[in-house]
Amino acid sequence: MNLIIYLIVAAIIGWVATELMRDRSNLLINIVVAVVGAFLAGYFLSPFFKVGTINDAITIPTMLVTLLGSIILLAIVNLFQRGRRSA
Repeated sequence: MNLIIYLIVAAIIGWVATELMRDRSNLLINIVVAVVGAFLAGYFLSPFFKVGTINDAITIPTMLVTLLGSIILLAIVNLFQRGRRSA
């Protein structure tokens, strides 16, 4: 049951991140973005904010840190995609 809740929360966070970055993607990509964003946030942002990610617990602060990590991940992906298109 916890895995299902985790995936639902990840899908919502991924969807919010893709909406904020004005990307369009499907549910699977939203989940992947949030999960990878959570790991990215856990490595770089959690020590800075002293808050975990949704990998630790599902609370409002952890969801915000995961969202920030997801947005950073999307920005990096978009940066590389723009560079590849212009080359």
